[in-house]
Amino acid sequence: MASEGTQESRTIGVAIPIPDPYGPELQRWRESFGDPLATSIPTHVTLLPPTPVVGQDLDAIEEHLRCIAVGSAAFPIRLRGTASFRPVSPVVFVALAEGIGDCEALERQVRGGLLAHRTLEFPYHPHVTVAHHLPEDVLDRAFKELAGYEAAFEVWGFSLYEHGPDGVWRPQRDFVFGSGGPGPEPLAPLRKAAGSG
Repeated sequence: MASEGTQESRTIGVAIPIPDPYGPELQRWRESFGDPLATSIPTHVTLLPPTPVVGQDLDAIEEHLRCIAVGSAAFPIRLRGTASFRPVSPVVFVALAEGIGDCEALERQVRGGLLAHRTLEFPYHPHVTVAHHLPEDVLDRAFKELAGYEAAFEVWGFSLYEHGPDGVWRPQRDFVFGSGGPGPEPLAPLRKAAGSG
């Protein structure tokens, strides 16, 4: 059983979860394209990509995220149509027609403090991935079949995720705008790692 002060490395991420019914709907689309990551990654807009941290930093990271949430306000996101990062990266995604600036501002804050060391491989561009590392013809199909997709919702906050030993990303704690408190559903605390007993 790992103690709270452990030096063990964990991989975390921070993201805006896509709410029902759109999140599960887009996850089903991703599965339909044969993306093997479809069931391992909840549908989201990334704020912090996979980042290794040590256990002793988690409390400070959570406080950093809580303070950001306290000082932030809800904003709308509108998803519309598809786009791609090809040829730079084999990704097809549902694009944001509204909410890009708000996501960019939030991402800059999240990637500060103890997380300021996390540099990006590519410039930040908020999006919702629907197909990744698949054959070109499948990426083309995803691009075409979701070209007319539209959804709109209000962002209530963001979530802290941990990458489990089974390869699945799981939400660990929500941070609600204006309060920093828990979100729509209670989540297991991050320090209770899967399989730690």
